[in-house]
Amino acid sequence: MRRADRLFALVQLIRGRRLSTAAWLAERLEVSVRTVYRDVADLQAQGVPIEGEAGVGYRLGKGFELPPLMFTVDEARALALATRLAQQWLDPAMALAASDAMSRVLSVLPARVRAEVERQPLLIAPVGLEPALGQRLQALREAAQARHRVTLRYVDQGERRTERQVRPLGCFYWGRVWTLAAWCEQRQDFRNFRLDRMEAVQVDASVFPVEPGRTLADLLRRETGHSTWR
Repeated sequence: MRRADRLFALVQLIRGRRLSTAAWLAERLEVSVRTVYRDVADLQAQGVPIEGEAGVGYRLGKGFELPPLMFTVDEARALALATRLAQQWLDPAMALAASDAMSRVLSVLPARVRAEVERQPLLIAPVGLEPALGQRLQALREAAQARHRVTLRYVDQGERRTERQVRPLGCFYWGRVWTLAAWCEQRQDFRNFRLDRMEAVQVDASVFPVEPGRTLADLLRRETGHSTWR
């Protein structure tokens, strides 16, 4: 990350919380605590009103405000609730990105709207993906984005175990269940695999080409919104 980008990210992180410790900021930015101290001092020297001190925490003082986003109270509530709900069923990287995005939104809302959002009576219990399943989802999502082949050890609904090499195309959420849509090299056809039935996932170094008839768009056209898993 370029230093200019890191300084911008640092300001955004501080804006999104009432108080941010140097250790927390260092973890999020993947730098040392000493680097955070130096960056904060440089920002303060440039006139950014960061208040606080090393060992206590930082917050952004008055005089550094962006124009408020034009959300109604109900819109802001819905956005916050949807983000918190989605976080329970996303992989760790995407859940973190959602949290960061929501923090940025909250930081620029008018104080009255932000207060209404924070005290809304709808709560989300932490009953989402198990950690191992979340890690598997992240590996498959990233493999699909990078077009890396994946080798699966899979148990189907008949308790039959198979090993497949597939081209991951996309991950689909069906309400408490995630599936992987893929092109199966062994079957030479599209297949859907439940993530909770995968015993092992290995992402290969090889990159598969984009070939007509084997893409996610081809699958969606064929399935017309209906899918089965084996």
